[in-house]
Amino acid sequence: MTALSAEAAASFDALWSQISVIGRSSTGGYRRFAWTASDAAMREWFIGAARDRGLDVQTDRNGNLWAWWRPDAHGDERAFVTGSHLDSVPDGGAFDGPLGVIGALCAVDELKARGVRLRKPVAVTVFADEEGARFGLACVGSRLMTGGLEPDRARALTDEDGISLAAAMTSAGVDVAAIGRDDELLRCIELFVELHIEQGRALVDSDAAVGIGTGVWPHGRWRFSISGRADHAGTTQLDDRRDPMLCVGELVLEARRQAEQHGGLATVGRVVVEPNAVNGIPSRVSAWLDARAADQEALDRMLIGVAERVGRRASFEQVESVLTNESLTSATEFAPEVRHRMLTCLGADTPLLATGAGHDAAILASQVPTGMLFVRNAIGTSHSPEEFAERADCLAGVRALADLIEDWLRP
Repeated sequence: MTALSAEAAASFDALWSQISVIGRSSTGGYRRFAWTASDAAMREWFIGAARDRGLDVQTDRNGNLWAWWRPDAHGDERAFVTGSHLDSVPDGGAFDGPLGVIGALCAVDELKARGVRLRKPVAVTVFADEEGARFGLACVGSRLMTGGLEPDRARALTDEDGISLAAAMTSAGVDVAAIGRDDELLRCIELFVELHIEQGRALVDSDAAVGIGTGVWPHGRWRFSISGRADHAGTTQLDDRRDPMLCVGELVLEARRQAEQHGGLATVGRVVVEPNAVNGIPSRVSAWLDARAADQEALDRMLIGVAERVGRRASFEQVESVLTNESLTSATEFAPEVRHRMLTCLGADTPLLATGAGHDAAILASQVPTGMLFVRNAIGTSHSPEEFAERADCLAGVRALADLIEDWLRP
């Protein structure tokens, strides 16, 4: 690969410094939830950084940001699109999302430093609400754009305070009456490549700074709504209780058993208890299951096993359990032709890896040729303040992305 210029390396340091305090919490992680003040600050930062580079910035009908670098004379050529997201999970790490956005801007800087002739457009994008931390559904911006999410369902999503996604987007200046599939914009994309920190240890184990994504496991989120009867913790005898929390305990343990049995991953990471009193038996508990597996059959078997076990416990405890699927993403294979071109450009020995983590790239893959570049995660930890990538590895990712774009621009 071509060495990265000093200009692009300095740009990387400057951009990273500019966002380091936005949305940072006392834990050292970040709380940049979609359509909040911290998210707005990140979006404004991106708009300014893109315009500093002479890029034409636009907001699409679904609230996604696009920064276009176009040749002086251009016709209807389709673009090389790259980018990621800027929102975070609660107390998320610094690199998940922003690395792909900063890396894309620095790749533009690198190509300019190389004097690369721009024959076709290049675009840097920021997809809105990728993590789904506020409204419960991941990849909202890319799902809307590709038609994978119905506008009415999106508008009706609400956060913990009862604020709807429609209201939040409207407050940010988005016309929610216009959200939905964007065929015109999709036709402008020749291919999409997302640069992202790896959210595991495969690259550490293979001693490589950069890897190529092959696909994403099928994954989804399910909500268990369990209704019992509120009562006094100090006077209600055990046999008289209708305690929904016992089903949650069953859910957590059975999810782990099913994941071990089927070689998948299952997590209960969010629980909402009502009325949430220390000395009271809950009247209702909502618990969210995140489940992922190498194939759809294994994922289905995991869910069936968990649902049956929780159902039996609910019957025994005389409480009501309702299971709702909130999102489901099928197994995704990134375009073989894009992967082949990446291997040719970056080297045949570049590691190939699949991932259980969801990405906007996986949503776009059903509509346009798509690929992913992963940057080594120094400790393998993600969705945590401890998430970390070495500067040299990040710059290797920028260099790889710039090399891919330059290769694509060749006649």
